[in-house]
Amino acid sequence: MAETEPMNVNERRKYLHKMRIRYWEAKTKSAKQALLDEMEAVTRLHRKSLIRLIKGELARKPRRTERGKTYGADVQVAAEIIARSLDYPGAERLQPNLVWMGKHLAAHGELELPVALQSQLATISVSTLKRLLPPSRRAAERIAHRTPQPKASYAQRQAIPIRRIPWEESVPGHLEIDLVHHGGPTSSGQYVHTLQATDVATGWSECVAILGRSYLVMQDGFQRLEHRLPFPILEIHPDNGSEFLNDHLVRFWRTRACPLQLSRSRPYVKNDNRFVEENNFSQVRAYLGYTRLDTVAHTKLSNQLFDQLWLYHNFFQPVMHLKEKRFADGRCKRIYDPAVPPLDRLLRTKILAPQEQAKLLNLRQTTNPLHLRTQIHNLIDNIAALPLAHATAEDVRLTLFSQEAASA
Repeated sequence: MAETEPMNVNERRKYLHKMRIRYWEAKTKSAKQALLDEMEAVTRLHRKSLIRLIKGELARKPRRTERGKTYGADVQVAAEIIARSLDYPGAERLQPNLVWMGKHLAAHGELELPVALQSQLATISVSTLKRLLPPSRRAAERIAHRTPQPKASYAQRQAIPIRRIPWEESVPGHLEIDLVHHGGPTSSGQYVHTLQATDVATGWSECVAILGRSYLVMQDGFQRLEHRLPFPILEIHPDNGSEFLNDHLVRFWRTRACPLQLSRSRPYVKNDNRFVEENNFSQVRAYLGYTRLDTVAHTKLSNQLFDQLWLYHNFFQPVMHLKEKRFADGRCKRIYDPAVPPLDRLLRTKILAPQEQAKLLNLRQTTNPLHLRTQIHNLIDNIAALPLAHATAEDVRLTLFSQEAASA
């Protein structure tokens, strides 16, 4: 509000309510005169009007009879036609152009414009136009108006329940899903992502490198992940990203031979995906870092690296698992079981067939972890030595698991 803007009626009445108390509490005539001088300077009302208001009732009385309408229905109809012809501009833009546009439309037979109506259009105010043409009516008929439709990802999110997989889940197959970006200092263009899945019950981890975030590579990444997973998937629990919650991928999950449960975390609450989030560094960033990876060669070599890390982490790396929570004196004490590799924890669940158990145990028995660690470091060096795309178009179909399986 500008400092020079005068008070409106309601503001003056509020001010006089406060000043009246001081006026009647004044003991001397000079004090009352000083207060009247002050009120006169603030409200810019005549002195006699101030005395009358202070001695009378300051509350505004309702109008006894409503004032009749100055502009009839013919003015409103004409204003609507003129506004529609100009695609409903604001009242401030419309008001100066009512007369000439009315004459123009009358010449084309769109409007009847007698002299009386023309004179009313010339005198109508901006505020009256706003009342005659409310914003809802203007917006509903604009040329460029479109009824906003919710995004497909939003609709998918609403259909998928929000939940948090309990930490005490004992059945393998409940996977928290996340996507790690390898865009480097910029997110422009197409680059490699790591699709990571962590089983809540056992700590089993799966990582797959994909080029971009299209439905084609996302579906292929899940197929690669499921092909290597030694137990069936019971639940997929991603965050609210549109790369997970879209029509194509949700249809892919729900039309499987063995449909799985879909759930999602609360928006912007990373702790709902706490197990996979804490692995983003230890199992992805610790090896690939924060540099940009954006070529087919980067993707293929990263998947070779994740094949080795799959064996290294799940078969040899000890993982702690929360066993119990104890609450005392308003504090929570967490108790963990002895750290063992995810494979050992998976074998304890007894969900694997004897042939599968023997296969996994034999794989660990024949693997040298020191040699495996050397292979991992060599692959990391090879990935770091690869050149970037530099705006060269990359064919993501060359990275698909389905093509690799067909060629094999």
